[in-house]
Amino acid sequence: MFGIYLKRELGRRKKAALVVALGLALGIALVITVSSVSAGMTQAQDKVLKSLYGLGTDMTVTKAQTAPKAGSAQGPNFKFDAKSSGKTSQSSDRVMTQGGQALKSALVEKVAAQKGVASAVGALSLNVTKVDGSFTRGKAQSSGSSGTSGQGGPGGGTGQPQVQGGGADFNVNSYSVAGVDVTDQELGPLATMKITSGRTFTATQTDAKVAVISKSYAKSKKYKVGSAFKISGTKYTVIGVATPDSGESTTDVYLPLKQAQTLADSKNKVTTIYVKATDSKRIAAVKKEIQANISGTTVTTSSDLASTVSGSLSTASSLAAGVGKWLSVAVLAAAFLVAALLTSSAVSRRVREFGTLKALGWPSRNVTRQVVGESMVNGLIGGGLGIALGLAAAYTVTAISPKLTAQLGSGGGGMGGGMGGPGGGGPGQQSAANKLEIALTAPVSLTTIALAVGLAVTGGLIAGAMGGWRASRMRPADALRSVA
Repeated sequence: MFGIYLKRELGRRKKAALVVALGLALGIALVITVSSVSAGMTQAQDKVLKSLYGLGTDMTVTKAQTAPKAGSAQGPNFKFDAKSSGKTSQSSDRVMTQGGQALKSALVEKVAAQKGVASAVGALSLNVTKVDGSFTRGKAQSSGSSGTSGQGGPGGGTGQPQVQGGGADFNVNSYSVAGVDVTDQELGPLATMKITSGRTFTATQTDAKVAVISKSYAKSKKYKVGSAFKISGTKYTVIGVATPDSGESTTDVYLPLKQAQTLADSKNKVTTIYVKATDSKRIAAVKKEIQANISGTTVTTSSDLASTVSGSLSTASSLAAGVGKWLSVAVLAAAFLVAALLTSSAVSRRVREFGTLKALGWPSRNVTRQVVGESMVNGLIGGGLGIALGLAAAYTVTAISPKLTAQLGSGGGGMGGGMGGPGGGGPGQQSAANKLEIALTAPVSLTTIALAVGLAVTGGLIAGAMGGWRASRMRPADALRSVA
């Protein structure tokens, strides 16, 4: 009886039911869209942090660069052995560590021994600036004049020598190098790279003159597996080309750690220690443990780095987390209120119907159940429409995949080193190198769908409760008065 009457009444009031369902659908669709976009923002931010630092659930240990002493060299310098020939080709590589003050390699084992640390590896970040070109020596010529009084005395004179011609033409090429612990490549700079050509290092190549290069650097230099290049006179052979899991690579060349230490004259030194925790939920506790037992170091986690990411990704995340969520709440609350008011209004127009039912012996609970049942069906229809609209919006965002930029702020783990010269890894250059483009997606999880169903049921209950309360208060006499 209840089901038959429910179906008949909904069929008689299709327009009112559709209005209530559409109101709820719009609110639910907006919640799904904002939730899925927010999830996409979180995934994009995780990709940025992972591609920039290889952190994931790990952390890095570094040491801030100390201020230079008074009178010490402040900037980069190049020394050339100029020869006496008219035109001389010159080439020089300047190799400098970047990313903070160098740490002793023994510190890696000390970090690995801390409570909550699963493993730790050291890496050395370098910046190589290659300057090559040629000097052209000018020629000194003297000009003289004769018969001119006061110019060099009686009989003529000779003017000052002047240099004519000459000059310099140099190219400057700067690129980044990372020294990798080849015995444990699950952590460190290569952890987020995928070998697309050739192979990676073997555990025995701890001091081999081989290199893995990023795909973008290989393309710009026209390198491939088997190509050779020199750094400070040392020849290296490319054994693999790697592509980052997401974004762009911020490192151009990967070398075995010992080779990088030799190039930088930093024997048994590292600039970054990559740490993997035994439990991703205890990152904060592990961070405190390391800071307490190893003084003078800076421990940076992914949550620390998240606040330093700027660009359109950060702006969009703020909008989705702030304006988007509050807008969703406002629209959903308005939809619930409209549904409740429409249901209550519909009950007011059904005075004769409910009064007659009570006169025929229907108890108030049956009348209330009838109204709540109708509202629940409207809510479920609205939920179904809302889920469909929300999924369509999320699919559209994923299909379009708008590009968002992410850039590391100045607080990013001490990167930059403070050297402002050409290729010196200064803040400007490091920020440019760490600028990534991320395609935004809008994944919809089962939790989001469950939330939508819950909202649909809640909306139906709220509307039904208000309408049922009014219906239960009606008396058979009201129906008789309306007939008269």
